[in-house]
Amino acid sequence: MVVWFRAIWWVVSQKNGASALGLKRVLGLGSYQTAWSWLHKIRRAMVRPGRNRLFGRVEVDETYLGGLEEGVRGRQTFKKALIVVAAEERGKKAIGRIRMLRIPDASAISLRSFIVQAIDPGSAIVTDGWEGYSGLEAHGYSHEVRIAKGGNESVTKLLPRVHRVVSLLKRWILGTHQGAISPEHLDYYLDEFTFRFNRRTSQHRGKLFYRLLQHAMQVDPIPYGKIIKHVRGPKKRNHNI
Repeated sequence: MVVWFRAIWWVVSQKNGASALGLKRVLGLGSYQTAWSWLHKIRRAMVRPGRNRLFGRVEVDETYLGGLEEGVRGRQTFKKALIVVAAEERGKKAIGRIRMLRIPDASAISLRSFIVQAIDPGSAIVTDGWEGYSGLEAHGYSHEVRIAKGGNESVTKLLPRVHRVVSLLKRWILGTHQGAISPEHLDYYLDEFTFRFNRRTSQHRGKLFYRLLQHAMQVDPIPYGKIIKHVRGPKKRNHNI
């Protein structure tokens, strides 16, 4: 148990994220596989069951991790990971909390399902003009559409908070993990990034340690075999949404 406490303390103490090689070295573990599985068990505790949804004015947009594929039209993807990101507006430029999720496509079904799960009704959703965001009013949201004026306005300026988060995410994946994240386990890395980003202003490592321990008590234990076989993925959403 003491070794697990050391592992969790080390993870929350790493400002730029934790790698399996780093955990193996710090704890003196015998194999990379052990360190990797421990990290994934910790990542599964980074999302608290029943966590509060975002609220207020929230920017929402999608992005590809790895870039657009050649020969692919529109917002479809076959090999690259498509994720949707939501970021609360705080004042003129600041970012509040975030949520992100890998989705199978940029259809209205997938996007609305994410928004309903991640954002409180009554909030103002800010998006670009993609048709997949239509109909949000029926679910209790107000909807502001921002469209670039001609070719003079950058897309990043329309939704600056979301694009800032995406930029930081991609830099984190390349810097901390050297881009070596398998698509099958991407969801748990997104959970880690979200956990760290939403607590980025915390000055107390002890509080983060305590919070992660609390989350871990609410997550069922999972053996290595299930970690490598039972992974989350972009599922088709409820067609009634």
